[in-house]
Amino acid sequence: MKATVIATFFGVFLTCTYTAKEATKKTKKAKLYVPQIDCDVKAGKIINPEFIAKCPPGCQDVKYRVYGTDIYASFSSVCNAAIHSGIIDNTGGKILVQKVAGHSGYRGSFSNGVRSLSLPRWRESFLVSEGKPRKGVTYPTTLEYSSSKSTTVKSEPKKPEQDLKGMKSADTANTSEKALEQGDTVRKENQTTPVPTPATQMATTTPTPMTTTTDPSTTMPQPTKTPAATRTTAAAAKTRPGLHRVRDMGSSSVHPAYASVVAAAASVQRQEPVATFQRAASSPAHLAMETDSWKPGLSLFDTGFSSKEELNPKPLEPISQGNQNCKVDLSFLMDGSWSIGKRRFQLQKRFLGNVAQALGIGSAGPLMGIVQYGDDPSTEFNLKTYANSKDLRNAIEKIQQKGGLSNVGKALSFVNKNFFLDANGNRGGAPNVVVVMVDGWPTDRVEEASRLARESGINIFFVTVEAAAQSEKQNVIEPNFVDKAVCRTSGFYSINVPSWFSLHKVVQPLVKRVCDTDRLACSKTCLNSADIGFVIDGSSSVGTGNFRTVLQFVANISKEFEISDTDTRIGAVQYTYEQRLEFSFDKHSTKQDVLNAIKRISYWSGGTSTGAAISYASEQLFSKSKPNKRKIMILITDGRSYDDVSMPAMAAHQNGVIAYSIGVAWAAPDELEAIASDPAKEHSFFVDEFDNLYRYVNQLIQNICTEFNSQPRN
Repeated sequence: MKATVIATFFGVFLTCTYTAKEATKKTKKAKLYVPQIDCDVKAGKIINPEFIAKCPPGCQDVKYRVYGTDIYASFSSVCNAAIHSGIIDNTGGKILVQKVAGHSGYRGSFSNGVRSLSLPRWRESFLVSEGKPRKGVTYPTTLEYSSSKSTTVKSEPKKPEQDLKGMKSADTANTSEKALEQGDTVRKENQTTPVPTPATQMATTTPTPMTTTTDPSTTMPQPTKTPAATRTTAAAAKTRPGLHRVRDMGSSSVHPAYASVVAAAASVQRQEPVATFQRAASSPAHLAMETDSWKPGLSLFDTGFSSKEELNPKPLEPISQGNQNCKVDLSFLMDGSWSIGKRRFQLQKRFLGNVAQALGIGSAGPLMGIVQYGDDPSTEFNLKTYANSKDLRNAIEKIQQKGGLSNVGKALSFVNKNFFLDANGNRGGAPNVVVVMVDGWPTDRVEEASRLARESGINIFFVTVEAAAQSEKQNVIEPNFVDKAVCRTSGFYSINVPSWFSLHKVVQPLVKRVCDTDRLACSKTCLNSADIGFVIDGSSSVGTGNFRTVLQFVANISKEFEISDTDTRIGAVQYTYEQRLEFSFDKHSTKQDVLNAIKRISYWSGGTSTGAAISYASEQLFSKSKPNKRKIMILITDGRSYDDVSMPAMAAHQNGVIAYSIGVAWAAPDELEAIASDPAKEHSFFVDEFDNLYRYVNQLIQNICTEFNSQPRN
């Protein structure tokens, strides 16, 4: 009996133990819900630092761009990067994504049917691996996006505070932008001391709660201090004409903002120089916090305040589609220096309003923002603030003059670093254009700032009014500053107007040039930082006369680029059965030297081993290319190769070489496509005879430039 009881008890114990284990096993094996993402989703748009996601089929497409190899810039398509790395194929599947720090360079390659692009640097990277959870890591079932796609960030819409234009702290802006790009979630904030205006809830994108304290006693300069400020400004005005003449004599001895200062002292609406505020945004995840503080001794005019209506930017709504034949992202650098005077400043505003009207501002057309410069630049409003010409013109009318010197170089640096950001409405696919208004001449140097801006993908136009008189030329810091600042000295990128009173005559000519998007794509912005290697067919079928035509074709392409050790470098290889290095990338450092070297190439004559020539060029030219330079191969041939071209071409693509193939007469179309980078239709060309090669010079340069400008801006 005792044995039976023990056996029964033991059986019940085993049953309970088995049941508990099964329950635990089922709990452990509870299926993790994996969110699905689209093919076009970029890693930088997802807030989560680590996540598992499911990619749909069909992401292996050139329109879903990838930057890097093994480690990818966060601007890349997540799913196409996973295909490139071999984690999934074009049928889709689960992947694990981990965010890591940005890198100083990303190497492009061709892998698993995907060609990734090179990128000099980017602020954030990511790794992609098999979609299996890591031990101890909890993965989200719903992803958080830093755009309107967000499905988890929910918040009551908060009324934006007045946009304190002109008081943005550079350090805070950088912090906010970085937080925005890294996808920090929107958090609640504590406001311990109310500002003098009606209380407003504020949201931030900073990782920790912010405490903002405002002392009402310091938010306004006292009326008794106004005479001292006026005396200081008047004294400064007396020293200005010797350096940079004041064109409107009525403003030479009295601060033009005097009346504004007095009016502001009695105005309640401007009693908030110290505040923490947010800009209008499309979703809570896009709310950005910015801070700055008013400094004793500055008048309200100095801080860049404007009227109450202007302090509230309007959200970008598709009120107007705009002129769709002129899709550009445009920034005007408005001259607010003392030299221009009050009357001419009004003429400048009228001119800008007329340009806005003529452009046809709209969400599918041109967008326009304004930066005013003097001693220091500040953004009046950005690209996404106004979506139609009427509102934009009204905002321009309310701009108040800053004063100060004409520091154009500083303004260009500011625009390059701060204006064309996604958060400010930059659309990426539209050319970035800056039009610089200059009264007389700049009071700082512009050459270096202009070069850096052009290399960042910005097209620069100059409108200069009333140039320096003969007696004033000794005050010009940088003679011929326009020629040093713009892409070419052909006159396309610069307009000189003899008087502010005739400025209205150049509205239409300027609009026409700004809207010439085809020409903008090939400005100096894209003609730098490349190593271009020409691989030239010297076989017997070409002939001496046609070979000289090919060399002229090579010279016509080369002369369009800015050639130096730090800009574009040119190299050349000639091939038959054998190969010959005509000159390497580091051989010639000026455009004239390169053109002379091309003329000196002698015709070889022989067979056609194009595959061996590609391998030779990869080894002798592109293996010695400088880091972070685009490697571009342009191959010209007139017949079918005696050897295989596909394997050497694939190896070149995998090493980051962007290959263009130009076929003449008897060249084989299938070989041209195999040589060319993907997509082949944009990288391969064919002409029936050598004399027609010239037709593809502009098209070839256009494609090279467009590919460059499609890379994201840092």
